Amino acid sequence: MHPLIQRLLTDCAYPHLNSADALAAHLATPGTHCLFIPGDAVRNLETADAAVILPELREGFQGRFDCAVIGDAIEAALRETTGALKTPSFVFFRNGTLLGAIPKVRDWDDYLTRTSHILGLTPA
Repeated sequence: MHPLIQRLLTDCAYPHLNSADALAAHLATPGTHCLFIPGDAVRNLETADAAVILPELREGFQGRFDCAVIGDAIEAALRETTGALKTPSFVFFRNGTLLGAIPKVRDWDDYLTRTSHILGLTPA
């Protein structure tokens, strides 16, 4: 595991969701959840950048969402289910409902705009 992803698990205390049951349990908790789908950090250099951006994004939105890191065991299935096929991706859920995703690394202003839009959505 890339050291910057490991930092999210240790320093930021984000859960590492590595099974469908763990994912379901996490999404069943109240609130808005951002799932970080890292992809292959060896082949995709943007993964490390996204691992640095995510805590800053959460802080910028004053903790309006929690974060979790998706493990390799469920990454492909989650990407398929959510349509977030490009990695790294941040995928947002509220009350178990997919709100939207932000694939690939973006400019900071783009993150702010997209995250504001996603957080303003009401699940159907």
